[in-house]
Amino acid sequence: MTETSPAQSATRGDAAPIIEVEHLERTFHLSRTARVTALDDVSCALRAGTCLAVVGESGSGKSTLARVIVGLETADAGEVRIAGTPVRPTTSRRALHERAKLVQMVFQDPQGSLNRSLPVAATINEMLQAHRPDLDRAGRRARLLELFAEVGLTERHADAKPEALSGGQKQRVAIARALAAEPEVLVLDEAVSALDVSVQAQVLDLLKRLRSEHGLSYLFITHDLSVVRDIADDVVVMRTGRIIERGTVSDILDRPTDPYTRLLLASAPRPGWKPRRGLRDALIGGADRTP
Repeated sequence: MTETSPAQSATRGDAAPIIEVEHLERTFHLSRTARVTALDDVSCALRAGTCLAVVGESGSGKSTLARVIVGLETADAGEVRIAGTPVRPTTSRRALHERAKLVQMVFQDPQGSLNRSLPVAATINEMLQAHRPDLDRAGRRARLLELFAEVGLTERHADAKPEALSGGQKQRVAIARALAAEPEVLVLDEAVSALDVSVQAQVLDLLKRLRSEHGLSYLFITHDLSVVRDIADDVVVMRTGRIIERGTVSDILDRPTDPYTRLLLASAPRPGWKPRRGLRDALIGGADRTP
């Protein structure tokens, strides 16, 4: 497992962590005899103002980790702290409101947060009503248009229904919705994986700009290592519920030590890429033999 050395930490001037995850456990019971361990003693940290990429195949536990962090799932054991505040199961509106001001989540499919019968501005207005009670109707409309401009959309987009927007435009609406709460952290769960490559690059550029302008921290969940170098500072690699490797982007992408990480890198699409026959079996076999 690759770890960042104290010398590297001193050189990079590490910020204090804004998210701390310690020894998370989460098991899903499918039946009396069948169960799946989604998180197995998972510990990691997101430094304030940086982007931590959590990488792994489907079923690796990365999305469960994201959902536990934002409070959509409850861990069986372990603790999550955001800005020093433990994430606890709660139905308190005040506690949920305070958490929403700290962290917002952007999903792979933005359609779930959009009402097909209403203009997409409605979802932003709803967030502003919840988090900006100081704004009247005109103030909310002005702030809404500011948010749309920040993500590269116009008033015409704001007044359109979801069906009139492209996938990339709907994802920009989802990002604007998250920004409406003025959070410190965005959890991006496969937020660009469903987009065409050219649109994906545009949204990544948008996310980098927003992070710089607002001092945001990102937890970036992805199965695609090809986008990690473009946005992340640090990386953890998950497999079957466990973190098998961690380090800086250059550590993981240029000097991976685990066979599974090398498999993910070899499988990442690139110009002229063709999957090597037997690569997956060979590398996974090697990973299984690793102590």
